[in-house]
Amino acid sequence: MLGYALRRILQFIPTILAITLILFVLLHILPGDAALVAGGAQDRGMDARYLEEMKKLWGLDQPLHLRYLTYLKNLARGDLGVSYLRREKVSDLIASRLWPTLKLALVSMLIAAGLGVPLGFFSALRRGTWLDTVSMVGAVSGVSLPQFWLGLLLMFFLAVKLPFFPTSGYGDGAMKNILLPALTLGVGSMALLARTTRAAVVEILSADYIRTARAKGLSRLRVNGKHVLRNTLILVLTTAGLQLGSLMGNTVIVEKLFSWPGVGSLMVDSIFMRDIPITQGCVLLLILVFLLVNLAVDLLYAVIDPRVEYR
Repeated sequence: MLGYALRRILQFIPTILAITLILFVLLHILPGDAALVAGGAQDRGMDARYLEEMKKLWGLDQPLHLRYLTYLKNLARGDLGVSYLRREKVSDLIASRLWPTLKLALVSMLIAAGLGVPLGFFSALRRGTWLDTVSMVGAVSGVSLPQFWLGLLLMFFLAVKLPFFPTSGYGDGAMKNILLPALTLGVGSMALLARTTRAAVVEILSADYIRTARAKGLSRLRVNGKHVLRNTLILVLTTAGLQLGSLMGNTVIVEKLFSWPGVGSLMVDSIFMRDIPITQGCVLLLILVFLLVNLAVDLLYAVIDPRVEYR
């Protein structure tokens, strides 16, 4: 397993290089002059000599390919650069915003898995009943709802009309502050997990070994708990892992909506301000988290199913 993990980590390198190249080119060909941001002004009538000095200071006067090579050299040393506007290290800025984003994504995933998996499991066991119909209609609705619209609804009803929760802000990071944004972020994943779990359980219930277990006289609780649920976990774990990685990226909308001080809101602000180093650092972090989560999911397969081997 260790050898497999090391090979997967080495495979991250070409993936990250390709993504950084595409991102670097796209960010540097966007309309606008990053030197204006580096100078702390947006006035195009500012002194041309001052603009040239700022370009030299931040290396913006060099050809694009040389800037990319310099970026890779600094990245290999763990240096993500310095923010044009804030004049702070990008790594320090991201580190200060990382925990709120991780907390939001993890709580959202707990809500999604804690509600979606049992809902899909029991819907499959009661296939064709009103419980199955209601839960699947709710799952389809949950996948279809836009996050910003759902967030506004929750904010209106649970923070304005019924003041149970604060409308926005991180506060002291307590559950009352995180519940609304986490619920907004997690509803889509909860619905997807419910549908995935139901489909997996329905397929497993028709398998030969399930019929054999029932013919041996095993109780329904043991068949459903030991055979059905355990064999469902691999597909559910795959879906949950992909969703957790996606949630890190989806926090962008929710963080801006609820004024959440995370990596997503930092990235949006940096895009609008043409602060290229911060944007590159945030996107790189989200990609790295997604790759690591998927690696962890692959390694957990062997824990759930001993038949899985890594060669």
